[in-house]
Amino acid sequence: MKDNKNSSPLRSLGIGLAVLAVLVIYAYGFEVTKVNLEELRSEQRQSSLIRVTRALFQPDFLEYEQESQIVNGIVYVTCPTDGSIPQVEVQETTQPYLTVSPVCAEAGEVVTVEGFNFAPNAKGPVRFVPGNDPTNLVELGNDVGQANAEGYFKVEVKLPNRPSDEAQYIRATIRKNIGTPQFTQTAKDTWDKIIETVFLALLATTFGTILAIPLSFMAARNLMKPVRSPLASISLSTLGWPLGIAIGVYVVNLINNFTAPISTNFLINILSVILVPILVSFGVRWALPQDDTSVPSSSIRFTRLGVLLIVTLISLFGLYQFAGLGTNLGLSIESALSSFGFLGSFLVQVSDILRITIPVIGALAAGGVLSNFLGKVGQRASERLSIGPVKILNIISSALAGGTIMGLIGWLIEWLYQIGRPELTFWGPVIVGAMLGIILALFTKPKDTLPIGLVIYTITRTILNTLRSVEALVMAIVFVIAVGIGPFAGVIALGLHTIVSLAKLYSEQVESIQPGPLEAITATGANRLQTIIYAVVPQIIPPYISYTMYRWDINVRMSTIIGFVGGGGIGFLLQQNINLLNYRAASAQMIAIAIVVSIMDYISSVLREKAV
Repeated sequence: MKDNKNSSPLRSLGIGLAVLAVLVIYAYGFEVTKVNLEELRSEQRQSSLIRVTRALFQPDFLEYEQESQIVNGIVYVTCPTDGSIPQVEVQETTQPYLTVSPVCAEAGEVVTVEGFNFAPNAKGPVRFVPGNDPTNLVELGNDVGQANAEGYFKVEVKLPNRPSDEAQYIRATIRKNIGTPQFTQTAKDTWDKIIETVFLALLATTFGTILAIPLSFMAARNLMKPVRSPLASISLSTLGWPLGIAIGVYVVNLINNFTAPISTNFLINILSVILVPILVSFGVRWALPQDDTSVPSSSIRFTRLGVLLIVTLISLFGLYQFAGLGTNLGLSIESALSSFGFLGSFLVQVSDILRITIPVIGALAAGGVLSNFLGKVGQRASERLSIGPVKILNIISSALAGGTIMGLIGWLIEWLYQIGRPELTFWGPVIVGAMLGIILALFTKPKDTLPIGLVIYTITRTILNTLRSVEALVMAIVFVIAVGIGPFAGVIALGLHTIVSLAKLYSEQVESIQPGPLEAITATGANRLQTIIYAVVPQIIPPYISYTMYRWDINVRMSTIIGFVGGGGIGFLLQQNINLLNYRAASAQMIAIAIVVSIMDYISSVLREKAV
């Protein structure tokens, strides 16, 4: 009890100090964020807010054809010097007319303008017409002349400083709506841009999903943790990637140079597209027989590898010819079909994408094949050789791999910063990398396996976290510089952000799968690819579909934002109207965005529910 009594004042003091600290923090927050309600009370601020609010609640969606009535009322500025006040006779008529009271006044004085016999509820501007220059109209108010149900209106205006001895006029231009409402040009532009926004998000989501799936497996700890390999296998596999990529680029360029002169020939395109799949199918079936029960001899294995190599070259040739066929067909369709010419343009663009991706696919495929081959060589050497030769192999291969990796990093640094000292930026890192590789080999037991899977997992996660921290808006700014203003920059920016975001979500889903099927498939002796196909994929398909639909929903909303920096979509149009203070048009675009986002949210929620 004594301790409680003594601690009670201290506890109360601590609580009081904590409350005081919170108040100080929030007080400083108010200071930093410039919270000032006096600005809200400003008449100028309130007037601007009222004007903008009224415009926002009058979206520019519909318009009528208008009929205008122009009526003049006589006024004298200033009054005659002899003191006589002119008299203006108003005759009985059913036509619209104006009266000005008083009929003469000094510049800057207020007169009353009354309109009679106008169209009910019509409205329009009131202007001053100088007698000496009737083309130079002076605005006295916009939409202030609004007639009531009887066609009458009354408005007070201030006369401008336009003195003259002659009679001058106050003109009312009253407009009335006729016919049925029609969509405005703003509504048509909004529709075009909202469609562009939806498809921008669709393409970004599609491309991002395709690339995010393989990355998700590399970023899943449960899949990568068991992956271990000897040092020689890791080093030789690492060497295989740059060598294979270089070989792949060289071979693909040779094929491209060979196929480029004949890719414009429509007949050759057709024959290639027909014959290449037949040859490839026949070659693959012969090189990879399904009923091969005996172990083939070395000569047969080398022959099959040669056939696979020839099949690969024929496939690359066929892909280039397929791209040429798409280009030729697209140009023909684009010129033949006027309204549907976009189909031809689509074929041309897809063909260009195929031409761009063929070297990338060829380089990565060559790198993967050579890396896999050298990795297996290192694996078998570590298993079959004695400790001494394995130790030497580890030292040599690690030195080469370390030097290669650090040399590539040094080359990148030289390219970025243009230091101009290769002995410092290239050879220095090569020597350091080789030394680090040797040290690693010396401190590693010759036949021990290293956790290469965790290394790949850590690198992949680090890259994903780094890129995910950069907002799509910033990416769009960079890609606008690269490809120009338009939706293409937005597609690339959103696609890249989709890759890193979905890869993170996908990988977490892979990490949460049930381990039972994974262990069962692994126990049968299945390789890594078979394990993923039969144990992992069936468990992740529903959440993958759910995440993908949700990402499409997000991309629709994000595409609005990146449009502010020129990334295409409706955001670009919205920014233009806000900068031009055209708030009625901006209101129409904001309503369209809200409608599309609501529809997309509903559709995606339904699809996610069905998928799960």
